[in-house]
Amino acid sequence: MLDLLLPQRCLVCGQGGRQLCDGCRERLARLQPPLCERCGAPTVWPVRRCRECAGRRLGFASARAAVAYDEIARALVAGWKERGLRRLAGEAAAIVVERLPPVGAATVAFVPPDPDRSLRRGHHPAEQLARELAARWELPCEAFLERTRGGRQRGSSLAERRANVRGAFRATERVRGRLVLVDDVYTTGATASAAASVLRAAGARRVDVLCFARALRR
Repeated sequence: MLDLLLPQRCLVCGQGGRQLCDGCRERLARLQPPLCERCGAPTVWPVRRCRECAGRRLGFASARAAVAYDEIARALVAGWKERGLRRLAGEAAAIVVERLPPVGAATVAFVPPDPDRSLRRGHHPAEQLARELAARWELPCEAFLERTRGGRQRGSSLAERRANVRGAFRATERVRGRLVLVDDVYTTGATASAAASVLRAAGARRVDVLCFARALRR
C-alpha cells in the first residue's frame, strides 16, 4: 500500500519517476566470473570450493546471486523489505533473469519468513521474489518449508548464524526432483544451507540457491 501512496522516487539517488531509476539500475554491481563453483563467491580463478565454503557441509549444490550487496543494492533491499515497497520484487526478479542463466529446476521454492517479521512487514520478500521468478520461468512455486522458530541473523557471526538456523525449518510435504531455492540476500549461506538440507531430506534430488544480492567478504 505504501508504494501506491508515497511519491515515486529512486531509493538510491532520489530522482523522481521510479523506485529504481535506470542509472542506478545499471550501477548495480554484477557478480562477474570467475566464481566459486559451489557457493558463487568471486574468486581470483575458477575453483570448486573457495575459502568461504571449503570445509563446510552445505545443503545446496550451488548458490548464485545477480548483484553484489553494496550500497545501491542495500538501499533497494531496505525499501523492499522494511518500507513495504512490494513492486521492487518485480524489479529484482527482472534483474535476476537478466543477469543469471536459466535454472534447470522443475520447481521454485523459497526460504520461509520468521513469523514475527512477516507479521510486522505484512509481506515476505523471498516469497515475492520466488513467485515473480516462477512466473517468468513458467514454473510452479511451492511453499515446501515453514519455520519452526525465529532467529535474527543480522550482525551475527557465521557460527552464530549456523546455530540460529539449526532445526529452524521443516518440510510441509514430500518433495521431488530438482528445486531452486530463492532468498533475497545471501550473507554467509547458513540459512540457505539449513533450508536446502531440509528439502533434500524431504526428497529433493538437488537444490540450487538463487538470490538477488550477495554480501561480499573482504
